[in-house]
Amino acid sequence: MPQLPIALDKDFEVVERRTDVRIVLSLPGRFALASRRDMEGARREFPCRLLNMSCHAIGLMTPVSAELGERVIAHIDEFGRFEGPIIKRLEGGFIMELIMPKAERIKLAAKIEWYDKYKNHDATNLREHTRIVPRAPHSTLVLADGTTMDCVVKDVSASGVAVYSDLIPPLGTPVAVGQIVGRVVRIFSEGFAVRFIQEQDLQTVDALIARLH
Repeated sequence: MPQLPIALDKDFEVVERRTDVRIVLSLPGRFALASRRDMEGARREFPCRLLNMSCHAIGLMTPVSAELGERVIAHIDEFGRFEGPIIKRLEGGFIMELIMPKAERIKLAAKIEWYDKYKNHDATNLREHTRIVPRAPHSTLVLADGTTMDCVVKDVSASGVAVYSDLIPPLGTPVAVGQIVGRVVRIFSEGFAVRFIQEQDLQTVDALIARLH
């Protein structure tokens, strides 16, 4: 793919691409677009989920679309803050190039390599964990009046789910996430938690909270 023209500060450089560690994973985060601002002029932040990453680019699953070349500022749990332009659009997300000093890129490459080595260290104990990250985090939020909107699942357990959404319903509000009904029991930054009316089977909950067609 031809390189998009980018205006870079003199302290930044795009390191020539080479074979490097690229890992597939699912981590929550948030991002802002240079073109999206609120009424006070501040950048709007949206939830996202990291799909894959290398020291040159990251793939994000997002609830809002964006244009090629648009500047992104992303904050990813466990990896920190990244900046760069969108170089490829995906269904339900995009890939952004990482613009950073060479020294930081080297540190990131080392961290990715370490993470790739140890991220499955506790995989055999997965059943002991109360919360899991769904394979497909995009879901549909359904309100009591029939209103539907996209949301992104942060994590899910047999008894409830935490989601990122532009709409934050009041505590106690009955909602459905995908096909599972519950009530809002906790509100956190950019999202809320729902307790299911009935406890679910972790083996099938992924399919039930998937986005409605």
